[in-house]
Amino acid sequence: MFNLFPRLHPTLPQNDSKREQEKRRNQLETTQEQYVWDLKHPNVAPVPMVKEVPREADPTLTWKITVLKTLVPVVENLIANVKDAADLVDIKDGLKEVSEAAVSLKPGQEWALIRNTSEMLKSLVEMYLRLVQSEVKEYRNEAGLDAYKDLFKKIPLPAVAEVFQKNETFARFRVAGQNPMLIKGVTSIPDNFPVSEEGFQKVMGTDDSLAEALTNNRVYLLDYHELEMLADNPQGAEKQVFAPIALFAIPKGQKSLMPVAIQSAQDKDTSILTYAVENNDNSAEYWQWQAAMTLVQVADGNYHELFVHLGRTHLIIEAFTIATNRYLAESHPINVLLLPHFEGTLFINNSAAGSLIAEGGPIDSIFGAKIESTQQAAGTDRLNLDFYGYMLPADLATRCVDNKDILDYPYRDDAILVWDAIQEWTTSYINVYYSDDAAVTEDYELTAWTESLMKEGSIKGFKPITTREQLSEVLTMIIFTASAQHAAVNFPQSSLMSFAPAVTGAVWGKDPLNVHTEEAWLQNFPPMKQSLEQLSLLQILGGVYYRRLGEYRTNNFPYFEWFEDDRITKEGGPLCCFNASLKEVEKIINDRNETREEYSFLLPSKIPPSINI
Repeated sequence: MFNLFPRLHPTLPQNDSKREQEKRRNQLETTQEQYVWDLKHPNVAPVPMVKEVPREADPTLTWKITVLKTLVPVVENLIANVKDAADLVDIKDGLKEVSEAAVSLKPGQEWALIRNTSEMLKSLVEMYLRLVQSEVKEYRNEAGLDAYKDLFKKIPLPAVAEVFQKNETFARFRVAGQNPMLIKGVTSIPDNFPVSEEGFQKVMGTDDSLAEALTNNRVYLLDYHELEMLADNPQGAEKQVFAPIALFAIPKGQKSLMPVAIQSAQDKDTSILTYAVENNDNSAEYWQWQAAMTLVQVADGNYHELFVHLGRTHLIIEAFTIATNRYLAESHPINVLLLPHFEGTLFINNSAAGSLIAEGGPIDSIFGAKIESTQQAAGTDRLNLDFYGYMLPADLATRCVDNKDILDYPYRDDAILVWDAIQEWTTSYINVYYSDDAAVTEDYELTAWTESLMKEGSIKGFKPITTREQLSEVLTMIIFTASAQHAAVNFPQSSLMSFAPAVTGAVWGKDPLNVHTEEAWLQNFPPMKQSLEQLSLLQILGGVYYRRLGEYRTNNFPYFEWFEDDRITKEGGPLCCFNASLKEVEKIINDRNETREEYSFLLPSKIPPSINI
């Protein structure tokens, strides 16, 4: 018989009696039959995935209600945009019924709503899938950007739609956008990026110089060289991805980035190098600069979705979810700590790998490279990610962006606050159960977990854990990735990426590098059908907030408190202090937003504890 109350008194295996150790082994053998490694998933192989999602990993009723309420306005917006809406009376009637019911749904009423909620969500998803394949209403080519804005008929137009052409907005994407993980400081210019002193001064002024800016650590680079495999495998001549390089600098006496130059590809001999143009004077140079920024935004859309979002949060946490269930018994304190941070991940990953990144799926439709290349790129990046090197403090230092006195960087400043709060939590938590470093090395379940992640899980750079401090760092990285990091790269999708001209997955123009007019620039944007599909999908993915960091509950109604050990839950104990720290972080970020352009993706109240969407 297994432990009926595994979270009441978590224990390390070496401290248990032989009888209890046997019960742990039996429980793990049973669990290992449910959580089986799979290296042959057709869309992400050889990234380790779970062979079959266990039923216990299905989403809760409260999650379904949350998704239901998010889907309703998206479906309403689709109906308002598709052609021949008169033929969709059945969908409209169905939506009205679902919408009215969804408004009345409230968490806490689950017992009465189990069947209705599931049926309503299924019905709404079917409506969505039918509508997203429908033809978009006619539009006027001469409408320009207004045609894309008009797609937001039942959903508020994101603010970025009015400012995405500005250089300041383009620069801010690097430090507060959906992908704040690529910008790096440099002290020299790469050989394949021939930025000239004359060109630099044309943008930054004659009172500055490239040499001086490099010496003063005011020069930054975006390099999308990882996208070359996508650039070399376009779906067609009219749908492409590029691997550009972009240079930014900080003006003297300031701390905010300013774009300087963009090179269209990695080979300087076959690329176009464009310098920044500030004012909209309708000149050929201005539209060439707008086209160059579009190339970067398309590259960033690919880098973000495939690497930063899918590979470095979803897929990496998948491995930890499987290993934790296979090698740490239910009564192991690390199992107890981590499971809430894995809630929903296997389910959502299985859905994404089977549909989003599948042939004929949204990524295939919206993004520019062949789907096989896209899948390979995402998998390669995930397998090449160095676990310890990607820890927040190490990554910031490696990219030379850790100095707050030089660069304004909202993501860095807020992420560090959350990272520190999580590290305090993991440190105080493990100190309850591990009396010293010897207790770590003697923990044979932890050793098996580590070895599995190194081998079966293919976590690059993972290594044996020998101290409590190292264990705290590892747990901090796992929890931060599953919560805050995912929030930072997921939720900008609705506000920054749902307006396709701002960020999208492909350049559609026949001659995207030869742009000298507004008409030619507009040709680089996706058709209305793909733009509406992008809008709809990203409004959903970026709109589902389920639970919050610091909230630990069971997944079965009535959703009791997760932790049962009073050493953790007591007043003034580790959990209490963690939530107090998160409350203080919330206050600091809100105060910062009073004096800076708002950045709220890392407010603890807006960080779900796990990757559940």
